[in-house]
Amino acid sequence: MTDSGVDSLWRLTWRRFRRSRLASLALLYVGIITALALLAPLVANRKPLLQRTAAGWNSPALTDFWIADPDIDLPPVETTFALPAPVAFSPNTIALASRLMPPGGGHLLGTDDLGRDVLSRMIHGARVSLTVAFFATFIALLVGSFLGALAGYYGGGADWIISRLIEVVLCFPFLFLVLGIVALFKPSILTIMIALGLTSWTSEARYVRGELLRIRDMEFAHAARASGAGDARIVFRHLLPNALAPVIVSASFGVAYAILTESALSFLGLGVPLPTASWGSILTAANEHIDYAWWLILFPGMAIFTTVAAFNVIGERFREALDPRSD
Repeated sequence: MTDSGVDSLWRLTWRRFRRSRLASLALLYVGIITALALLAPLVANRKPLLQRTAAGWNSPALTDFWIADPDIDLPPVETTFALPAPVAFSPNTIALASRLMPPGGGHLLGTDDLGRDVLSRMIHGARVSLTVAFFATFIALLVGSFLGALAGYYGGGADWIISRLIEVVLCFPFLFLVLGIVALFKPSILTIMIALGLTSWTSEARYVRGELLRIRDMEFAHAARASGAGDARIVFRHLLPNALAPVIVSASFGVAYAILTESALSFLGLGVPLPTASWGSILTAANEHIDYAWWLILFPGMAIFTTVAAFNVIGERFREALDPRSD
C-alpha cells in the first residue's frame, strides 16, 4: 500500500470514528483530562499565576514545571497584584486543622486525612496516571512493533524465537509480574512505566507479526525490494505503517489498562512514592476512613472509571471504524 493509500485509510477511519457521538465525547473528555494534567501547576497551586512585586512581574506557579520540589515555600514578598490559580491549593500542602472536611466551602471536593485539598490532588494525580499510562503504552508499542516486525518479516527462526518469548511472557499473570518488578526495584514513576511497558508488549507484537505475514508478499513490498531498498527500509518505511492500524486500537485499550494497574499499585503502596499525588494513593487514604469520608472514594473512583471507560470507548470505536465491513 502506498503512502497515499495509508493516508486515505486514516482519513476514512477518522470519518467513520466521528459518526459516533459517544466516541467523540470520550475523545473530548480525554483531551480535557490530558490538558488538565499538562497544565496542573497552573490550574491547582497555592502560588499565584501572576504577581507584581517591587522587582516587576513574575509567575511563581510557572516555576513548578521545572523546580525539583514544587511545594517548597517561597520567601514572602510584598505584592501589589496577585492572580491566584483556579484551585488555590497545592496538592501536598498539609493543613491538619482542615482534615477530612466534606465537599463545600473553599474545598470543592473536600480534604483528605492530612487536610490536603482533594481536587488539587486529583488534578495533579492525573499527571501521574496519564504520564505512566502513555509512556508505558509507548514503550509497549516500540518493543512490540519491533519484535513483531522481525518475526513477521523474516519468519523462520526469528519467528519461532519471538513467538516462544511471547508465550513465556503470557505465562505469567500480568499484575503479579508487574508487582514483582516494582517490588524488586525502588518504586518510582520510571520503574512503573518500564515495568508496565516491558510486560504489556505481547499484544502489539502479535498484531504486527500477523499483519506483516499478510502484507510482506504484496506488490508494493516486492516493488520496494526491486528498487534496491534494504530490509530496514522495507520494514519501517513501507510495511510497518500499513500494519499499525490494529496496533493503535490495542494501544488505546492498553492505556486504559495501564491506568487501572497504576492505580492498583498505588492503592497497594507499591506505586508512586508519597507524597506525590495519584488517584490510587487517594483511594488508599479513603480505605482508612471509608465509614465517613465518602468523598475520598467517590471522586477518585469516578475519575478512574470515566477515564478508563473513555479509552475503552475510543478503542472500540476505532476497531469498528477500521473494519472494512462497516458503513
